[in-house]
Amino acid sequence: MMHVEEYFKQIELTQKVTKKRIYLASDDVKVFKEVVSKYPEYEVVGDPEIAKSAAVSTRYSDGSLNGIIMDIYFLAQSDFLVCTFSSQVCRVAYEIMQSLHPDYASRFRSLDDIYYYGGQALHKRVAVMSHKATSPDQMDLEVGDLVGVAGNHWDGYSKGRNLRTNRIALYPSFKVDDVVEAVEFPPYAEVPLYDAGET
Repeated sequence: MMHVEEYFKQIELTQKVTKKRIYLASDDVKVFKEVVSKYPEYEVVGDPEIAKSAAVSTRYSDGSLNGIIMDIYFLAQSDFLVCTFSSQVCRVAYEIMQSLHPDYASRFRSLDDIYYYGGQALHKRVAVMSHKATSPDQMDLEVGDLVGVAGNHWDGYSKGRNLRTNRIALYPSFKVDDVVEAVEFPPYAEVPLYDAGET
């Protein structure tokens, strides 16, 4: 809830917030009671029955599928999404959110992983600053080193494989930047171009 509270504090800097409302989706029924009791200032919207249907015995039922679809739908409608990107439900909600609001790319906080999609190519980052390991669980970095990202620890460090040394270890997240791989794209000359001036 820390990220939710931070989000509402930012809103309160520019406008009055009369009602703090969250949509809660979980596969753990106990979370609903816990959030309601610990955060009485929030209106909690969500269905604990959906969480119950995520139990192993009912996970593949029609009711469970409908519940997941409903959770994804309402999560995607959020102004700010706090979830675990290790969850496919969370990532799908985030993807749909982007199609609804093209400027919402930064309106999320993941509690565990960075965004990825299943089967994607290696997520590479390039070292923009050197780093000398200060503990055995860290790696050295030289400017220009490519690092395959394994995940963000959300404590200032990420884990990955230095592709130069082949070492898997932690590194300071701010010392790397995303690698954009631009590729030539065929012009498809046989496809006629649409001219907006033509009727």
